[in-house]
Amino acid sequence: METKKRKIDMWLGISIGILALYCLFMLYPILKMLILSVFDSETGALTLKYFKKFFADSYYLDTLLNSFKVSICATALTLIIGVPMAYFYNLYEIKGRNFLQIMIILCSMSAPFIGAYSWILLLGRSGVITKFVKATFGIVLPDIYGFNGILLVLASKLFPLVFLYVSGALKNIDNSLLEASSNMGCRGFKRFVKVVIPLCMPSILAAALMVFMRSLADFGTPLMIGEGYRTFPVEIYRQYVGEVGTNYNFAAAISVVAVVITAIIFLLQKYASNKYSFTMNALHPIERKKPKLVSGILMHLFLYGMVAISYMPQLYLIYCSFRNTSKTGNMFKPGYSLMSYQQVFETMGDAIWNTIRICGGALIIIVVLAILISYLVVRRRNLLNGVIDTLSMVPYIIPGSVVGIALVMGFNKGSMALTGTAMIMVIAMCIRRMPYTIRSSVAILQQIPLTVEEASASLGASKLKTFVKITVPMMLNGVISGAILSWVTLITELSSSIILYSAETRTLNLSVYIMVSRGADGKACAVSTLLTLFTILSLALFMKVSKNKDVTL
Repeated sequence: METKKRKIDMWLGISIGILALYCLFMLYPILKMLILSVFDSETGALTLKYFKKFFADSYYLDTLLNSFKVSICATALTLIIGVPMAYFYNLYEIKGRNFLQIMIILCSMSAPFIGAYSWILLLGRSGVITKFVKATFGIVLPDIYGFNGILLVLASKLFPLVFLYVSGALKNIDNSLLEASSNMGCRGFKRFVKVVIPLCMPSILAAALMVFMRSLADFGTPLMIGEGYRTFPVEIYRQYVGEVGTNYNFAAAISVVAVVITAIIFLLQKYASNKYSFTMNALHPIERKKPKLVSGILMHLFLYGMVAISYMPQLYLIYCSFRNTSKTGNMFKPGYSLMSYQQVFETMGDAIWNTIRICGGALIIIVVLAILISYLVVRRRNLLNGVIDTLSMVPYIIPGSVVGIALVMGFNKGSMALTGTAMIMVIAMCIRRMPYTIRSSVAILQQIPLTVEEASASLGASKLKTFVKITVPMMLNGVISGAILSWVTLITELSSSIILYSAETRTLNLSVYIMVSRGADGKACAVSTLLTLFTILSLALFMKVSKNKDVTL
């Protein structure tokens, strides 16, 4: 009896420990930020003047409206692109479909601000395409900066998310439903609108939320290509950094507004998803058909055309990384060489090592906690573990810049002063990216029959031994798949890292941003290429581990 009690207490202790970590590193900084937002920095009195300042000044409201405009348009455009792409890809025979899927995923696996930088090299005022079109045809292309450029970058980076979500939904549709609709005369575009879209609606709503939240939270793209078009995350960053002086209380107030807005949007999406929720079981999976000649050509042009447009900037960065540069790396010269890579490895060894140790350390913590949390949530359901499950989803509704600011405000002095250290960057990355691995771990654990663990217990194995020897190995594929996707997002993290980093903790992704701002194009292109290589290897490993040629979300 005492042994059983001790084992139960062990899992209770793990639950309490994980809850304590969430309280210390996530809830405490958010609470500290909330307190700063409602207290006067001079008198210490309770006040709402920072919120009044935000809502009374049209300048700040305009940044919020700009963010909504960008996010709504980006969401609509990605749905227009991604949903038909998933439909054509899954319902028809497409030439080179495996290669096409890999390229679609690679389109999204780099930081959006790198996409903004590469589009500037192509279509900026001195971009290679801009100069070519003007010299050849005498045509001045529209300005890429501002709203149009932000929308172009976000749409080209985020449509793969819609593609993956909707592809996952299409794989659960029973082919008999489509055959029945065809027998009733509902074919082609009408079937797509009347049958396919309603069946995929929960996934479409989930994809729309993901795109909207990422567009709303992204500040690297508007900071890089927005020029005078200021968005909400950019304003949060500028108020924190301070162009003419910092105002932490006002930055905290704006951050609280951001959290409230994103929480409301998240709850509205959950309500809509629950309203349209239903379960499907594809006893007869969709059978891909060979398209007719004309429609097949149009499908291939659409699919490969979108991929070509989206991945073209990345290819141009790779090309530029092999061009000759000056000794400072600030100017391209005729000819080709490996000088940019030589300069990177000579001067940026610390950034490469920081990327490995900080992102790698965060990944290890994410994997361990994700395994424990998923087990607690699925196998040991109770009120305490339900709270942990809810807290694990909170990072979905907190923009990265807000996470960074909250951590600085929470751990900038006293015995817990972590600002400027590698530890605070690891904490931020764990908070922001752990949900990816938790969700994939929960999904795989739900598929493992409880009878397997019961059989182990009946043979005399303790619950801890069963967990370590039986459950964890069976979860491994799902855990590794989620971990690899988390790794890709870790090495491309910018929004929180740019607030938390110091000279000793600069990573490769941060280095790209710094070099771009300093005009070191050669080195920026070389580092971007290295990050692309990391993402390609990560994707290859993911597909190897998952043993599935079709990647879905």
